Amino acid sequence: MMTGRKIGFVGLISLIGLIGLVGCSEKSREQQAMEAAQEYYEALLQGDYETFLDGRIHMDSIPESFREQLLVSYKQFVRQQQEAHQGIESFQSTRVVEDSLLQMVQVFMMVNYSDSTHEEIVVPMVEQNGKWKMK
Repeated sequence: MMTGRKIGFVGLISLIGLIGLVGCSEKSREQQAMEAAQEYYEALLQGDYETFLDGRIHMDSIPESFREQLLVSYKQFVRQQQEAHQGIESFQSTRVVEDSLLQMVQVFMMVNYSDSTHEEIVVPMVEQNGKWKMK
């Protein structure tokens, strides 16, 4: 009988340890929002304007004509950056601030231009149905 208790106790300790490991491996809301913002802006940089647009909240319910206008404006933005700064080299997430009052996470990103200049932008992110979207 004593052996059964020892195995049960050891099993319980193992289970608690496993739960602790799983809990530690989960990403924070801030980390999830930062990674989503980074993904969307990487898509923009790679010319995947559809993914960038789909990363915005409520874009699934807009008229097709408005969707096309937004896609054109993203292409124009990238072209303008090419003319103004020889293009965009990269987007780099630098920090995250959660605004519980507005129920959003603000992701600060550094835009690194090809002409060696930099600009910081703020990307407001909101969670919708378990997925992070740009506001």
